[in-house]
Amino acid sequence: MTSPSEHGGDPAGERRLHPEVFLARRRARLEHLLQHPLVPPRSSGVSEDRRNFLREEAEELYWNELEWEKLTSEEMRSGGSELVELTFPGFLAFINGLLLKEVNSDSLAPASPRPEVVEDVLLFLSRRYLELLSETEAGPRLEREMTERLIDLVLYRLHGLPVDGFDPFALSRNDED
Repeated sequence: MTSPSEHGGDPAGERRLHPEVFLARRRARLEHLLQHPLVPPRSSGVSEDRRNFLREEAEELYWNELEWEKLTSEEMRSGGSELVELTFPGFLAFINGLLLKEVNSDSLAPASPRPEVVEDVLLFLSRRYLELLSETEAGPRLEREMTERLIDLVLYRLHGLPVDGFDPFALSRNDED
C-alpha cells in the first residue's frame, strides 16, 4: 500500500510526485540512515549530445535486463528485489564505468567520470518507480521494488558510499516496512 505522501499528499494519487522530489527524498532518507551527507559530485562538462547518448544507453540496458529477467524469471523467482545486483549486472557495470576515477596504467584513455549522466539515469529510474506506484499485480509490484533497490544502488555508487557494516536491504526498505 502506498502512503499519501508518495502521491504528493493526494490520497487519490491524482497529483503525482515529481521524480526530482522523489529522488531528493531517497537521498535524504539514505543520509539519515547512514548518518552521512550525500554531496553531489562535480559535473564533468560532458556535452549535451554525449550526455543524452549515455543516458539512453543506460535506459536501454535497464529495459533489456528487465526483459531478460521477465523471460527467465531467475532472480525474481528466487529472491526478487533482494537480488537486484544479479538482475542488472550490465546496468550496474555501466554505472560503475560512468563513475570511473582511475584506470590501469596501460590504459589508452584517462578516467573521465560522468556523474551528471548518472543523475539523469537516477531521474529515469525515479520516473519508472513512480509510474509503477499504482500497480497492484505481483509482477509490476516486484519491478517497482527492484527499481527502488536499483535507485539506492546507483546512489551508493554515485556518492561513493561504503555499505560495509550496513544491511543494504534495510537501507532500501520502504518506510512503512
